[in-house]
Amino acid sequence: MSGPGPLPHRSLHDLPLPGGRTLELGRRTLLMGIVNVTPDSFSDGGRHVDPAAAVGFASRLVDEGADVIDVGGESTRPGADEIPDDEQISRTAPVIRELAQRFPDVPVSIDTRSAAVARAAVAAGATIVNDVSGLAHDPAMCAAVAETSAAAIVMHMRGTPADMRERTEYIDVVGEVLDELSELIDSARRAGVQGIVADPGIGFAKTAEQSAALLAATDRFAALGVPVLIGPSRKSFLALATGPRDGPPATTRLSASVAAAAAAALLGAHIVRVHDVAACRDAVRLADILRDAGGARSTSV
Repeated sequence: MSGPGPLPHRSLHDLPLPGGRTLELGRRTLLMGIVNVTPDSFSDGGRHVDPAAAVGFASRLVDEGADVIDVGGESTRPGADEIPDDEQISRTAPVIRELAQRFPDVPVSIDTRSAAVARAAVAAGATIVNDVSGLAHDPAMCAAVAETSAAAIVMHMRGTPADMRERTEYIDVVGEVLDELSELIDSARRAGVQGIVADPGIGFAKTAEQSAALLAATDRFAALGVPVLIGPSRKSFLALATGPRDGPPATTRLSASVAAAAAAALLGAHIVRVHDVAACRDAVRLADILRDAGGARSTSV
């Protein structure tokens, strides 16, 4: 009787960063730790608004095993309003500057849709721009990323956080997200962006069932030819597994978040974006071990 088939292949990439640095992707799953410097994040709003608190939290995430730190000064939860550039910069730049000095070997990304915020963040030490609009919200964003030599995380979303719940009509969610991400990546490349990571945007203009379908299809996004990031952490689609529960997402969705991170790693994600680094670390490591074992099995006679 034959055994199970091979696990999805994961390609190797050297992601170019400013200053001639590179981030190696593909040999193991990297963990991106989330630091929200906002008063209104859906999962931990208000806990890390003070720069010292944000730096302390980020330091803990690095100690727990975070490979990248993602700093955001604007909530992109459903229904969220835009935050002015100067306020985003005042929230994030001091945190990024301190993290870049303390942890020179840990890349810092800025979670923003604003070109001005992206430029200020790179000047402060960030090396990656994580844009939930796929570099499309701000017409100046592609040029800002290209001119600073930052890498870009190009995420799929329809509409804006304020109206994305109304834009969930798909005939084939995986196929359509693939096609739309491919167009966004082509636009970034034409603008001169060198380092690109694709993110299918779980929870952004997707229903719970559509988000689950995208997670299950993680391996299909390898067809884009760039590294893949998956961000399932604490998202509302996890209620498909947990059911409705009273309490904050940090507790009610923790076990499902860990399972989703492991599934993403097993299915070939290069980076998994998580709130709970310590809880996800061992699960993702086990997924990598299983991937290695599956690869060895698939090449054996």
